[in-house]
Amino acid sequence: MDCLQEWPEPVVHVQALSDSGLTTIPDPYIKPPSERPSSDKGVATLHIPVIDLGGLAEGSAECRATICAVADACRSWGFFQVVNHGVSPDLVRKVREVWRGFFRLPMAEKQAYANNPRTYEGYGSRVGVEKGAVLDWGDYFYLHLLPEPIKNQDKWPALPSSCRQTVQEYGDEMVKLCGTLMKVLSISLGLAVDQLQAAFGGDDVGACLRVNYYPRCPQPELTSASPRTPTRAASPSSWLTTASRASKFAEATIG
Repeated sequence: MDCLQEWPEPVVHVQALSDSGLTTIPDPYIKPPSERPSSDKGVATLHIPVIDLGGLAEGSAECRATICAVADACRSWGFFQVVNHGVSPDLVRKVREVWRGFFRLPMAEKQAYANNPRTYEGYGSRVGVEKGAVLDWGDYFYLHLLPEPIKNQDKWPALPSSCRQTVQEYGDEMVKLCGTLMKVLSISLGLAVDQLQAAFGGDDVGACLRVNYYPRCPQPELTSASPRTPTRAASPSSWLTTASRASKFAEATIG
């Protein structure tokens, strides 16, 4: 099991590779053709569903329409974008800036938070312990938000100085948003409003935050930076993930 192992090979952070000025990517980052970015121009014309969650606070008709829109998006797409979600733009800006500040720190300071596959908490570049695995072009920071007994802010970046407080505020808002979405999904499935929340652990629900950093890539057509959250505690199918452009890509996961 991953939690019983160390990294099988020395971890080389992608940011360091990018900053070195290399003109070709190392072999471990070259993806099979089926996993490389699509060159299909039609992808640019796709229209991802955009759902206004403000309708949940309106009258019954608007609320029902919003719930139906979420249900339709889940059936047709499996994901959707939300607006008027209650997370303030100012907070999103602040969390973006603190994570930019962290990833701009000298490597030695970031390495103080280096992670391992026993918990994945901290600063890392890979997921999984398979030797010789094909790697993603990106670094990340992974931390626990909930439940409280496993949250350890000492493992969160101390620099920039506002990082821990800002991340906590942002995490609280993302957990609240996930709670709202789980209620909407429960109702859309014909379940009791709190049934999905209960299935995820009720008051002991788990939540984590992963912030991904994608440096410049000299051959982006050969690789990808698909974010993959560690899946030791639950299967991917039992998780609810919200994604934000807060710092290259930030994802909060409930499960």
